[in-house]
Amino acid sequence: MGPRPRRRGVAPALWLALGALLASCTDGGARGTPSSEGNVTTFDTRGGDAWAWSESLSGKARCDSVEVSDNGGAGSSVQVQDGNFSVRVPMVPGVNRVTASCGSGAAAEVTFDERLDPRPTARIHVALDGRDVTFDASRSAPSAFDASQIHTYAWSERPDNPVALGVRGSTDQVTVTAPERDGEYYVTLTITDGEGRTDESTTYFVVDGGQPRLVDMATENPAWVDDAVVYGVVPQLFGNGGFKSVEGRLPYLAHLGVTAIWLSPVNVSPAADFGYAVKDYFNLNPAYGTKQDFRELVQAAHANGIRVLMDFVPNHISDEHPYSVDAAKYGTASHYYDFFDRDQQGDITHYFDWSNLNNLNYDNVEVRNMELAAFSYWVREFDVDGFRVDAAWGVKQRRPGFWPVWREELKRIKPDLMLIAEASARDPYYFSHGFDVGYDWTQQLGNWAWQGVFDAPEVIGDWLDQALLNPPEGYDPDALIFRFLNNNDTGTRFIDLYGEGMTRVAAAMLLTLPGVPELYTGDEIGASYLPYDALTPLVWNDDRHPGLREYYRRLIDLRRHTPALHSRDWQRIDVEPSSGMYAYLRTAPGTPSVLVLLNFADAATTVSVRLTGSLASFAGAKVTDLLSGERLDLGGPTARVHLDGTTARILELEER
Repeated sequence: MGPRPRRRGVAPALWLALGALLASCTDGGARGTPSSEGNVTTFDTRGGDAWAWSESLSGKARCDSVEVSDNGGAGSSVQVQDGNFSVRVPMVPGVNRVTASCGSGAAAEVTFDERLDPRPTARIHVALDGRDVTFDASRSAPSAFDASQIHTYAWSERPDNPVALGVRGSTDQVTVTAPERDGEYYVTLTITDGEGRTDESTTYFVVDGGQPRLVDMATENPAWVDDAVVYGVVPQLFGNGGFKSVEGRLPYLAHLGVTAIWLSPVNVSPAADFGYAVKDYFNLNPAYGTKQDFRELVQAAHANGIRVLMDFVPNHISDEHPYSVDAAKYGTASHYYDFFDRDQQGDITHYFDWSNLNNLNYDNVEVRNMELAAFSYWVREFDVDGFRVDAAWGVKQRRPGFWPVWREELKRIKPDLMLIAEASARDPYYFSHGFDVGYDWTQQLGNWAWQGVFDAPEVIGDWLDQALLNPPEGYDPDALIFRFLNNNDTGTRFIDLYGEGMTRVAAAMLLTLPGVPELYTGDEIGASYLPYDALTPLVWNDDRHPGLREYYRRLIDLRRHTPALHSRDWQRIDVEPSSGMYAYLRTAPGTPSVLVLLNFADAATTVSVRLTGSLASFAGAKVTDLLSGERLDLGGPTARVHLDGTTARILELEER
């Protein structure tokens, strides 16, 4: 994390206050008696990393009171009751050597390394009055460490705003007139306190149809998320150069049409682990490169118009993490004993057979602070654009109130992050409690909604209705679904299971449905591998499946540049015959509608589509198949459309 400055000015005052509080709590209680064996003092727990600005310590002493001090400074006299004492010790940034002694007796010592940053907290409240947008920094807070007052405010705006706002001012409030051009407008506040420490916060407002409006930061996602095409990146498959190999293929991914890459876990983990057994949240797997290599990857991605998402693992840490090792070795004497979720027998909990993955205890404020600091670190220091949050469901089960707090902190720093929950999009909790996107799972944990759907093409319509419509309750209106054919957990690659023809139709469906589509490493070339097996770099051509890469590129281009295909509006359409077929209508206000016809069967077919109701505008109209470029006259009131086996038609209504 880099060197941490030491600030000591507050420590004596905190010691006096805490000492007075402890004296008032213990006055009149039973007191220990000095032992004939001499004055002896011990702490009950070991030291370690501190993720709070004070630590609760207890110990044993053979005297009436102990003198407790931090780094040899002014301390506090703490009374002993029945041979035990307890004290809450304020921390300063950096190393804290806390000692306790019975007068002239030998001092017990415990050492903590304070990991929190003593920065102030910048906050912006946005208000709208007509076309006047006011940004108010008065809710910014001084450092929780020493309460040093905020001295200066500096406002700026992003250079890529649709038009310049002319943000100026050095006070805690600025007002601008909203432009008429549509788009998102970002404004940044930088505050500086009396110790010279700074913090930044960014917020934004939206102009829609020429009218400004405020953003609900708790639930609203930035516009780029609705248009995103995510590519899952396994660095080992890109080459032996780690981050550099990925960086070298960014122009290729940009040409493919990808708008964001999702990196498989890149934090430190045990050898041969895929990355989900985290050993250090603040450092990178050296097999992939250095922090500078990672920073350059993010910068290069941005230069290619691609955002970078990290796969982050807050639910658990590896049993090889130093905190796990310390807790296993020292038990309740470990500072980290309570960092872990435990059952009634005191054993650390795990999900499934993940015995090497220790669940964290989110009731412990230090765990929560650690995770907030870890996520924030990669945003602040490396400008990452979001996270796929592994096992988000686990934290929800144990501490459901954590995710909204987490979102507020991250969006305060960078409001246009994409936050993906590895949890079912069928649970509305995630969209009201911190996340923009949820997984395409059933209600059953980890069960892919499309699992087995393609095994029987003749009844695929019924299976897809179950997968896509979520009967009987349907999806929450705010649900944005992360859709995929392959990811790290789907095992054998889709194309190996179902062949190229089915893959092409399924890919057309993936990239024409609402939600956030995801391709995983090598999908576009029909790559064959198992993600958790030993991996070697791919040969980046589609010789085994000629034309597949260009097919994917065409689909991605259509999705990104056809408004109806990346809207959230769709409607299931019945066709005859229905065997092997699936069809739906895609619409967006003010743009041409698109009818998607998918033939999952091997045999060619001609389907009939009734052009009534929501399809009435297609009657007697011409359409263009966006995939082939073919123009069709649908006639009416019933259209007949031919489809070859395992093909898709994406029919856009031509303007009359």
